[in-house]
Amino acid sequence: MIRDRGTIKWTSMMLPEHVKMLRDWKVSQNYEQQKEVDEQLLEEMNRHLQQAIHEDESVQITYYKDHYHHNVKGKIGKINLHQNRLSIYEEQAGYMELLLSDIVDVKIGS
Repeated sequence: MIRDRGTIKWTSMMLPEHVKMLRDWKVSQNYEQQKEVDEQLLEEMNRHLQQAIHEDESVQITYYKDHYHHNVKGKIGKINLHQNRLSIYEEQAGYMELLLSDIVDVKIGS
């Protein structure tokens, strides 16, 4: 009977850098791809943001950060077009700043 030790016999031949690269590669396989935003969706998001600011409504924003999509719900504080940032006030976290280029979807209310 052949006693194969599986991956144990190969680990002594691998450099620590290779092991780290393999672990990083395995983690990166679970990353989400950023959703594509077309012009029509950009116009709709802009309209929702303008409406939320003028009528002081809460919004739900989906944004992409650190290889994953996140949701935040709150009221918009201000939009700084020069720095390409939006500040939003959330109940638990307080004020958050998001890059406008990271925003994927905007919904009013919900």
